[in-house]
Amino acid sequence: MRMSADLRDLFLYEAFLYYNPLLLVTTMAWLWGINLWVFSRSNINYAKIFDLDQNHLTHREIWKCATWMTIIVPTSMTAYLYLYSNGEVSLAASQPVLLYFAVVMLLIFPFDIFYFSSRYYLLRALWRIVLPLQAITFSDFFLADILTSMAKVFSDIERSVCRMVHRQVATIAWFEADSVCGSHSVAIPLVLVLPYLFRFFQCLRQYRDIGERSALLNALKYSTAVPVIFLSALKYHVLPESWTNFYRPLWLLSSVLNSLYSFYWDVARDWDFSSFARMFKFNKSHLYSHLLHGRTWVYFWVIGSNLILRCTWTYKLSAHLRNNYLTVFTIAALEIFRRFQWIFFRVENEWNKINFRPNMQLSMNDPSDDEVKLLSSSAGYNV
Repeated sequence: MRMSADLRDLFLYEAFLYYNPLLLVTTMAWLWGINLWVFSRSNINYAKIFDLDQNHLTHREIWKCATWMTIIVPTSMTAYLYLYSNGEVSLAASQPVLLYFAVVMLLIFPFDIFYFSSRYYLLRALWRIVLPLQAITFSDFFLADILTSMAKVFSDIERSVCRMVHRQVATIAWFEADSVCGSHSVAIPLVLVLPYLFRFFQCLRQYRDIGERSALLNALKYSTAVPVIFLSALKYHVLPESWTNFYRPLWLLSSVLNSLYSFYWDVARDWDFSSFARMFKFNKSHLYSHLLHGRTWVYFWVIGSNLILRCTWTYKLSAHLRNNYLTVFTIAALEIFRRFQWIFFRVENEWNKINFRPNMQLSMNDPSDDEVKLLSSSAGYNV
């Protein structure tokens, strides 16, 4: 490409902006297939947990979709780069537009082809997340939690669609960070915060329906993400002195609070590892992981890695890293990997609740040995 090094970096950054959201969605699809594969091998009835019908997608069908995405998305990106470098600017600009249009049409296509029931299930779940007007099911807040890990994906999709609508694809408009679709746009923090707000209102709805105090504490956890997002965006809209002396310390404090609160909730509530120490003392199956029974190193790995990945925001402390699109992509991919790990133990915890609580209740209702002897003697006396 006949460009200077700086211009080439900007051009590749723009190309990456259009395609990295779909690459991350493709990654999530592959990992979700692995989740389902492990559940099926571990005899975890995930269809029961998520209230799926008999036509739900298996891990093989998920991987089939991911394979097509792995082929189509890089092919479109290659066509965009090739056409632009050969002077076919209008044809190059049409590549991401056609791809986004095809994805939307595939999701909302009203006919009974290409996994219609699964697409309808997904769209219905998304609608319930946006408008939590009914009782919140496990699948509702489970999907909403996944969406919080894909906030960067939605932000990049918003910027990409904005440039398509304003006819800025493959134009010099992407030089301007302060433009309506630029990297300093006020729409970016608004889109980033939406998944957390959806989850926040789900928690309030859950408190209204059930009255559990933990729902309010969970809502508080999601609310701590709001100042992190808006204070980070404020960097581009205040004086450097104000940012360094006032807003940056607030951002650091809110980021640490959000990371530690979220980490605690993952371990103690979502995974129910509050009795973590007892797992290594007592050989009782209901105290162990259903999936990874006896493999204690897995607990150390998932807890340690979850803490580290909850703190990946620290890359923003480096000006060099925060402006490198490959670094940003890597951080977004690591968050998706963290959520991939989280899914195993969150679903496992829900499965244990479904299976072990009734058994524990039955065992609590069983008469003790003394009661059995007393009943036997009473029966003999009556006879």
